[in-house]
Amino acid sequence: MPVTDAAAKARALYDARRTRTPIPPFTDDDPTLGMADGYAVQRELVDLLLADGDRIVGYKVGLTSEPMQKMVGVDSPDHGPVLASTVYRDGDEIPLGRFIAPKVEAEIVFVLGERLQGPGVTVTQARAALAGAVAGMEIVDSRIADWRIKLADTVADLASNGAVATSSRIVPVADLDTRLVGMTLTRSGELIDTGAGAAALGDPVAVVAWLANVLGENGVALEPGHLIMTGALHAAVPMTPGDVFRAEFDRLGPVTVRVGA
Repeated sequence: MPVTDAAAKARALYDARRTRTPIPPFTDDDPTLGMADGYAVQRELVDLLLADGDRIVGYKVGLTSEPMQKMVGVDSPDHGPVLASTVYRDGDEIPLGRFIAPKVEAEIVFVLGERLQGPGVTVTQARAALAGAVAGMEIVDSRIADWRIKLADTVADLASNGAVATSSRIVPVADLDTRLVGMTLTRSGELIDTGAGAAALGDPVAVVAWLANVLGENGVALEPGHLIMTGALHAAVPMTPGDVFRAEFDRLGPVTVRVGA
């Protein structure tokens, strides 16, 4: 039977996360669902996860590149929380069994140094609030079967966030043109893809300003220490056991994840 309300949809996603069993897209039952509907479900899902003892340590922003926006049929990014239980360190082994259909995306991650709340935050203000940048690798995952997602489905599903690994060295950004930060991604030593910071809304710092302003409309602020994931710089790459992914960023250095069984 169709899942008809936000709370029920959130419970379905919660159970899918717990059992690693994907569910059909909500938009199969109701193609009219949009971004607002997705965020209503997301809020309910976050409440369930926080009730389990998890906590929000930052936010991810997705759909920050023009090709991804065109693919989903939108002209704006989406966002979701980063949960403490999903954060890994550089070099960690990430167990594949935690996910359903995981893929890797390399991206620039910022660490907040000062509280930032919109609306009205400019890129200059966002840059001033940053403690610095780190090399990051997001593991995107979908609790929706076969990645058959439309906008409402991915927004509801925490913007398809699975996990994140970051390097430990925080690089100040005052003298860094984040648009020009280049990146290479290898899998077990083989070059897979390349990218640059400008792929994320033209400048990853603009992603931070956008996020602060969108969250600020609902009275939510970015807090010191928050991780801000600014979006993939390349096409997502599926993960298989034994893979070793390494993303090397100009000025920021490398981050590596190992894929366990």
